[in-house]
Amino acid sequence: MEAPTLTGLLKRVADQFPSRRAISVAGNFDLTYSRLLELIDRAASRLVSSGINAGDVVALTFPNNVEFVVMFLAVIRARATAAPLNPAYTTEEFEFYLSDSESKLLLTSQEGNASAQAAASKLSIPHVTASLPKADDAELSLSLNESESAPGADSVLRLVNDPSDVALFLHTSGTTSRPKGVPLTQHNLAASVQNIKSVYKLTESDSTVIVLPLFHVHGLIAGLLSSLGAGASVALPAAGRFSASTFWPDMLSHNATWYTAVPTIHQIILDRHQSKPEPVYPKLRFIRSCSASLAPTILVRLEEAFGAPVLEAYAMTEASHLMCSNPLPEDGPHKPGSVGKPVGQELAILNEKGEIQKAEVKGEVCIRGPNVTKGYKNNPQANTTAFEFGWFHTGDIGFLDSDGYLHLVGRIKELINRGGEKISPIEVDAVLLSHPDVAQAVAFGVPDEKYGEEINCAIIAREGSNIDEEEVLRFCKKNLASFKVPKKVYLTDSLPKTATGKILRRLVAEHFVAKK
Repeated sequence: MEAPTLTGLLKRVADQFPSRRAISVAGNFDLTYSRLLELIDRAASRLVSSGINAGDVVALTFPNNVEFVVMFLAVIRARATAAPLNPAYTTEEFEFYLSDSESKLLLTSQEGNASAQAAASKLSIPHVTASLPKADDAELSLSLNESESAPGADSVLRLVNDPSDVALFLHTSGTTSRPKGVPLTQHNLAASVQNIKSVYKLTESDSTVIVLPLFHVHGLIAGLLSSLGAGASVALPAAGRFSASTFWPDMLSHNATWYTAVPTIHQIILDRHQSKPEPVYPKLRFIRSCSASLAPTILVRLEEAFGAPVLEAYAMTEASHLMCSNPLPEDGPHKPGSVGKPVGQELAILNEKGEIQKAEVKGEVCIRGPNVTKGYKNNPQANTTAFEFGWFHTGDIGFLDSDGYLHLVGRIKELINRGGEKISPIEVDAVLLSHPDVAQAVAFGVPDEKYGEEINCAIIAREGSNIDEEEVLRFCKKNLASFKVPKKVYLTDSLPKTATGKILRRLVAEHFVAKK
């Protein structure tokens, strides 16, 4: 059977459900699947007419708006490569990402982005804006200089998208090193969308509100593309980003059946529920959590508050997002503290010699499958390490239990080595978060003359709480082995996070240790 493409999947959905709602801009307008496809094809034709060729990289920096969705899919339809970038980057960061991806064009909203434009100008990369003020506009308004000798408006209809086309170019978060470029093909994306659809049984009856930035693989693939690949509908917040005050009203007005978020956002939603509960909540099929470890106590509180199963998943950019997920209740138990079972790919726990480990034995989590990138861009050294023994090495330590559920212990480079004792910071996090007065917590390793490394932690207290360092340490001593108890506790109002809301231990350690 021929490998699928993302554009092929979307075309089939538009043919099957032409008049169903695909995209809603909260409080503004809706686009049906046939209308969305029409806008994508017109924009793709304009890109081709302006000289964008197959394989060219086009950078996009937008809020979560309809212009991003159309232009992202138009770039891919034109057989070019979409490279979404965080609008909050500095000029220097934009310069690195535009240069590293070898972008040929920068696309932004009509309002523009001064930092991105400055970087593009320095690198002599043309800048184009996109705007769709009204749903019934014939096409997006694009500030393109189109060549008169270039193919006409129907040129894109003659373009055939190939499974091997590089459709998406992202960078890793750079948790342990400089960010690495990750090319993902049409086949990678289509395989991942199919995996996500199958495990959560997404259909045209489903609806979600996007709470995560679409320049990141979690929101882009799990939230947006998997919904569009299922004929489901997606609502974009009016402000172009997550807002706790409008989240539930948006969920209700769009008849949402599920949502996916990072633990930080789940905690914000929970805190809002405690302080300002909504009069009514939608009936959800499930709530999904991914991108960082979800403490079992938070999972239980979410389920109690919103009456839906909370399914923790495990994903990374190199796997086009999803690797494992806890199943829906009808397909098996969901286990707090576990990221579930492999979905649509092989997964094994390997030791340092590349030998597959038995159940309950820890090792490195390794995967292979159609959703996995073929390799990092222009980085042969990283590829040699990452694909050793014929598997992709995630850099995560974990074990499979007797039921085949994966339990993560930590990143290879984040495990705290205290005098030879390897300590999982995730385990310490879970204990800290089980304290009723702790809202957010993160444990991390710091250099120590005696033990090599020692454990510290930073916590944000729940509103109205008077918790102090002494109480945190007392609680840890009661619930952790003595060598796992943090030596120092930092009480803080905020924790350094990535643009996607992920708390990186390296950043937290640098932030607090630098203050000493």
